[in-house]
Amino acid sequence: MNEKLQKVLARAGFASRRELEEWIAAGRISVNGKVATLGDRVGEHDIIRVDGRVVQRARLAPRERRVLIYHKPLGEVCTRSDPEGRPTIFDNLPRLTNGRWITIGRLDINTSGLLLLTNDGELANRLMHPSSEIEREYAVRVLGDVSPETLERLRSGVELEDGEAHFDRLVDAGGEGANHWYHVTLREGRNREVRRLWESQGIAVSRLTRVRYGTVVLPRSVRAGRFTDLKGPELYALLALVGLHAEAPARKGGRRAAPRPGRARTAPAERGPRSRSEQTPAGRAGGSRAERSGERTRREDPPAERRRRNRGEANTASRAPQGEGTPARRSKAGEARSRKPGRLSLAPETPRTARDEDAPRKSRMVPRPRSRRPR
Repeated sequence: MNEKLQKVLARAGFASRRELEEWIAAGRISVNGKVATLGDRVGEHDIIRVDGRVVQRARLAPRERRVLIYHKPLGEVCTRSDPEGRPTIFDNLPRLTNGRWITIGRLDINTSGLLLLTNDGELANRLMHPSSEIEREYAVRVLGDVSPETLERLRSGVELEDGEAHFDRLVDAGGEGANHWYHVTLREGRNREVRRLWESQGIAVSRLTRVRYGTVVLPRSVRAGRFTDLKGPELYALLALVGLHAEAPARKGGRRAAPRPGRARTAPAERGPRSRSEQTPAGRAGGSRAERSGERTRREDPPAERRRRNRGEANTASRAPQGEGTPARRSKAGEARSRKPGRLSLAPETPRTARDEDAPRKSRMVPRPRSRRPR
């Protein structure tokens, strides 16, 4: 599918669409060996060069979209390289292996607060385009008292050098002494517009901080000079504000991570027995543990082992003495040993007769001989 040249390069993170249009008009971009013009469309097989260097297809492939919240301190500029050697905001940002960071609305050196950056040129263009009318909220500290008539003029509209401007919302935030705070909101991003509006009424701005851009509010946990990634519902709300949707993160090589198919699960009623013991009649009927153990032993033993065990039991029973009319009976110790779990007796213990029960037990202690001392 063919797309506009500036849209493809903006998505790759080269610059915003407005800047890329200037690059095209200056002849810095070529397509298939020919100098590009405004309105050219490119496909996935076209060769694009920027300043004579071929743009790799991996860079043009879709990738994971990132949005940063940066708390800009005073004294930093929003340019990548400053001829005066002043610190820039890019000195504190993480490096990207593919693409570059694009600022969404700049702040001058004397303004602090919220600054959004992204590696998606399409998102940056939609957030900064005047047709989107994204709200920007600032906290302003001014010197001196401001009359209600002045505040009304700032709400209704004031004529500036580049046209009429006004605040969509102006709220008194209080203050002490000569300093007073106001929260102002506007939907434009003209250069130094907030300061120029106050200066048009003869009021000096002593401090200016941006606290909100669209749906994103500057978190208190992000200190000056620090940044954090915008994720989750906050990111989705920002994308929905400009008509974009969240996409799956891309893998290396430009392929998007396909969702893994879920595992089909059977209902509990249709699921088979979980163990072998449940496959037996005793296990299905909920028999005792001993019954299930005996059933498992008879099933798992080979036929030869069962025959040997039966022969050993028969021989032992034939040799065992029987009492006069008294049935054979196991001893208590033998019964205790037979009840021990996990112990299998191949032959039963020799039963004791009633006469043996009545006979006194012999002491196992052997008396030591006395030593005779010589007299």
